[in-house]
Amino acid sequence: MEDSYQVIVIGAGFAGISAAKELGRKGVRVLLIDSNNYHQFQPLLYQVATSQVGVSAIARPIRSVFRRLRNVRVLTAEVAAIDAANHTVTTAGGDTFRAGILVVAVGAVPNFFNIPGAEEHALPLYSVVDATRLGTSVTRLLDRADREPGTPVDMVVVGGGPTGVETAGALAEHIKFVVTKYFSPELASRCRVHLVDMLPTVLTMFSPKSQEYTWRRLAKIGVQLHMGVSVAEVRDDGVTLADGTDIPGGIVVWAGGLKGGNLLAGSGLPLGKGGRVDVGTDLAVPGVEGVYVVGDAANITDSTGAKLPQLGSVAQQAGKWAARNIHAELNGGTRQPFRYTDKGYMAMIGRGAAVAELGRKRLQLQGLLAFLSWLLVHLALLSGFQQKVRALFSWLNGYVLHSPAQVVIGGPDNAST
Repeated sequence: MEDSYQVIVIGAGFAGISAAKELGRKGVRVLLIDSNNYHQFQPLLYQVATSQVGVSAIARPIRSVFRRLRNVRVLTAEVAAIDAANHTVTTAGGDTFRAGILVVAVGAVPNFFNIPGAEEHALPLYSVVDATRLGTSVTRLLDRADREPGTPVDMVVVGGGPTGVETAGALAEHIKFVVTKYFSPELASRCRVHLVDMLPTVLTMFSPKSQEYTWRRLAKIGVQLHMGVSVAEVRDDGVTLADGTDIPGGIVVWAGGLKGGNLLAGSGLPLGKGGRVDVGTDLAVPGVEGVYVVGDAANITDSTGAKLPQLGSVAQQAGKWAARNIHAELNGGTRQPFRYTDKGYMAMIGRGAAVAELGRKRLQLQGLLAFLSWLLVHLALLSGFQQKVRALFSWLNGYVLHSPAQVVIGGPDNAST
């Protein structure tokens, strides 16, 4: 048992990093625990999976983030249990840590909605490990098809939100540019990408104008859209929809939603929609003294009572705001309601194509201007100078020369040569 920390932050995603940095700058003694020794930039995971950027462009060592904040200790360990009432955290190795205040920023896990076969056969896209696994699966599928002339190559993406749209678009353009150039036009002609969602349109949080542009652009680059019907079953060779339609798929990517993980379920914290924790407007947990929950683990409302989406910008701002409230609490001050600065939404659909709705007034951009805005915003948000340089070089290399940014490591899947 160790008692030398004022605050323990659990999770080094957008929210956890933001909270720990703000607390560290204010001189608070912090223990930051994560199972990985790197911070991952989740918005670009689909680009890792489709070889547009390398892992080193989106993953930054956590300790390098805090190298100048000596009062923040980074511990790489898997958290096995959180006891919210006693403010303790126990690792898989059996170590237990206690602090006066806990910040729970453990993120979320894929929500398969109990659909038969989904958890067993679909590939989620929520971590670097997920992205590299998907990239390896895509490469193996294409290598196998190259050895088997005439075999159709189908890939299914479930989920019409930003992650699903961006992944489907990236896979379609991977076929158009990389498969055509490095395999053969004949193989590319056999490849199809399907996008499936139970809702009738894509990007439901966007305006109808952006939705229409996205739909047309996806169709133009070859994505087959199956909207307004849910997935009834996922198999190792595709999916079955609720209306009985079978869609073949050598790969099924799951971008169908997230939920709170098992750590939250066993923490003693009150759970709300999606298995996440309902927090107050000050980001603290009502009725549980000294515990804050931020990021994808929380259901957050702003100072106006508006429910906020699970976005990186919400997580970053919430983490920083929670740190300010904690600092105030430690120094006898008053916690303030979270005031979120709405920066809008963006989604890339492919080379030279994106949609963006910026700010509270939702300035709408489509096409090349939105694409360039997307690049600039994500370049600015990347953590670390080296990561920015690597991403910029990869984008120039990929969008101008149509060359893969990384080598996907993965041998043949038990196929003879």
